[in-house]
Amino acid sequence: MKISKLAPTLFIPAFALASCGNATSGESVVEPVDGADAANVAYTVEEMGEFNEPWAIAFAPGTEAVFLTEKAGTMRFVDTASGRLGTVTGLPDVDYGGQGGLGDVAFLPSEASDTLDRRTIYLSWAEAGDGDTRGAVVGRGTLVCEEADACNIDGLEVIWRQSLKTGKRGHYSHRIAVSPDEQYLFVSSGDRQELEPAQDNTNNLGTVVRLNLDGTPAEGNPFADEGAVQSEIWSYGHRNVLGLGFDPDGQLWDLEHGPAGGDEFNKVEQAANYGWPTVSDGDHYSGDPIPDHSTQPEFKTAAIGWTPVIAPGDFLFYTGDAFPAWKGDPLMAGLAAQGIVHVEIDGETATEIARYDFGNRIRGIEQGPDGAIWLIEDGEGGKLLKVMPE
Repeated sequence: MKISKLAPTLFIPAFALASCGNATSGESVVEPVDGADAANVAYTVEEMGEFNEPWAIAFAPGTEAVFLTEKAGTMRFVDTASGRLGTVTGLPDVDYGGQGGLGDVAFLPSEASDTLDRRTIYLSWAEAGDGDTRGAVVGRGTLVCEEADACNIDGLEVIWRQSLKTGKRGHYSHRIAVSPDEQYLFVSSGDRQELEPAQDNTNNLGTVVRLNLDGTPAEGNPFADEGAVQSEIWSYGHRNVLGLGFDPDGQLWDLEHGPAGGDEFNKVEQAANYGWPTVSDGDHYSGDPIPDHSTQPEFKTAAIGWTPVIAPGDFLFYTGDAFPAWKGDPLMAGLAAQGIVHVEIDGETATEIARYDFGNRIRGIEQGPDGAIWLIEDGEGGKLLKVMPE
C-alpha cells in the first residue's frame, strides 16, 4: 500500500512523558519553528511487509537486501528490488522478555558486494546468565547466503559481554557502530536499570565502549591503565543509548532515553562523563527530582534534550540525494514521537527542525542505496516502510 504525506508537523514540546520502551505519546502544542520552511518535505510511504517485534534494520552493503532482527530471536531479510522475503538461520539463543531479545545488526562497508554471498555480520542480543539474570552481548559470524530466500550465520561467537548480569529486563542498549575507517567497533552498554553502575568504571554498564573488530579493547582507550573492563570504556555516565552513529565528518553521536523527561542527543567524546544518574534534565519515574545538568557543569551536556520525550529508537545522518532538505542532518526514529524527528546541528548544540508524523511508534531507521528512508514500526505486526519523495 502506498500513501502520501505532505508536510511535517512542526512543534515545541509542551509537557513531560516517561521515556522507556513502552512509553506512549501525547498531544503537543503546535507552533512554528524558525527555519522550518527549508525542512518542508513531501513524501510517499510504501508498506513492504509486516514483522514480529522488529528491532533493528541494516542493508547489506552493495546490495538492495535489508536485514531485520525480530526481538524474540528471529531474523529475516527483504530483497527490496523484488519484494522477496528471506529467512536467516544460525541465530543465537536469546533471553527474550521486557526490552530484551535479539538486538542490533551491523555489516562492514569494505565487504560491499552486489551479491549476498559471504560477509561478516555482527549481532547483539540479551544472553541469559546464572539464576534469573541476563546481560547484553555482541557476536560476530559469517553470513552465508546460498539460496535466494535463505541465509545462515556460520561460526557465530560472542566477542563482547556486559561485565555484570542483573535480574532486570531493560536498558540493554547494545547498539553497534562501525567507525568510518573500519578500525573500531563502538557498542552502547545501558545501565540495565541499575543506575549507579553508570558512574562506576569498574564495570562497563552505562558506557560506550570502543573495541577492535574482534571485540578486544582498542589501543588508546582513555582508561586502559585502570584494569581489564576499564580498558574498553570510551565514555560513561549513560542511561539507555538506543541510537549510535557517526556524522559525515566522522564524529560519534548517541541518542539516549532519559527517565521521566530528558531524552538526549550527545556528541560522544573520549573520556567524557554524561552524568547519569547524578544529573539529568528529567526526573525519576517516582517523581523524585534529579539535579539538572546545568547545576553540575563538570558533566558533559547534551547537544539537545527533549521534555516531553521522543522515546528514541535509532537515528542516522542522512547522506543521500533523494531528500536534499535532510542532507547532512540527523533523522531520529521516535517511539513516543510516532515518526521521524529532524534535527540540525550547529557546533556543540542542536535544534529540532521538524517532526514527520507516521501515526505509529517507529523503532528503527535506515538509509537505502537509492537514498530512500526505511523505517520499522515497533511491536507485533510492525511494518517495514519505504519513504521516498513525492
